[in-house]
Amino acid sequence: MTTARFYCQYCMASLLGKKYVLKDDNPYCVSCYDRIFSNYCEECKEPIESGSKDLCYKGRHWHEGCFNCTKCNHSLVEKPFVAKDERLLCSECYSNECSSKCFHCKKTIMPGSRKMEFKGNYWHETCFVCEHCRQPIGTKPLISKESGNYCVPCFEKEFAHYCSFCKKVITSGGITFHDQPWHKECFLCSGCRKELCEEEFMSRDDYPFCVDCYNHLYAKKCASCTKPITGLRGAKFICFQDRQWHSECFNCGKCSVSLVGEGFLTHNKEIFCRKCGSGVDTDI
Repeated sequence: MTTARFYCQYCMASLLGKKYVLKDDNPYCVSCYDRIFSNYCEECKEPIESGSKDLCYKGRHWHEGCFNCTKCNHSLVEKPFVAKDERLLCSECYSNECSSKCFHCKKTIMPGSRKMEFKGNYWHETCFVCEHCRQPIGTKPLISKESGNYCVPCFEKEFAHYCSFCKKVITSGGITFHDQPWHKECFLCSGCRKELCEEEFMSRDDYPFCVDCYNHLYAKKCASCTKPITGLRGAKFICFQDRQWHSECFNCGKCSVSLVGEGFLTHNKEIFCRKCGSGVDTDI
């Protein structure tokens, strides 16, 4: 470049003896360069002149003195920071504002550190421990109670009941029959082996039976309708000598009036009210 042609590419002013900036091999006076090419600071909205340091992050620009945490205003120059919702935050402010808090110690779980999540809550890995042995649970199986979380061995040792049928640990749910614990899926009819946890059932000699099996094997039959007498849901029945009746079946064999709570007479297999039985050769 000869001195005769050494002038600003934009305003054509001579650059001899003056400061200038080269852009794409073309010289510009400082004033023109700043006006044409300077980036504008995200914070103060002023141009970042050629003599100032231009700090750039994801296409956005700041003066060195404007590159600060938007919450505490401390400088972020050469320090770690996080961008959130177009804001720049130092690590401490980001942690206080955005990071999860440990359910156990209530302290911030710092970005980049490992955290454990369970039932919508978060723990430091070192805080997520078995309530009994105090060892970290990590990703191992666990069982939760109101008193805390337990690894499986400690839960079995401290709390677990063992199923009366399969002898294995009952970790949740289960039912009790004759003061003995059972898995729901192990509580079966002693006759047909049907699951009874959602069914009505009867007991005989400390064994559970579904209603059908109990009726077939053990239930007495009504002397009138011949259907089984189960006594379920508090149903009442009448016994006389070696015979039984549903209360609604205990009626006069002639006029069908109910004999529940009334005097009656018998003749062979028949029962009668006193009025109907008075003309029959009855037994008292």
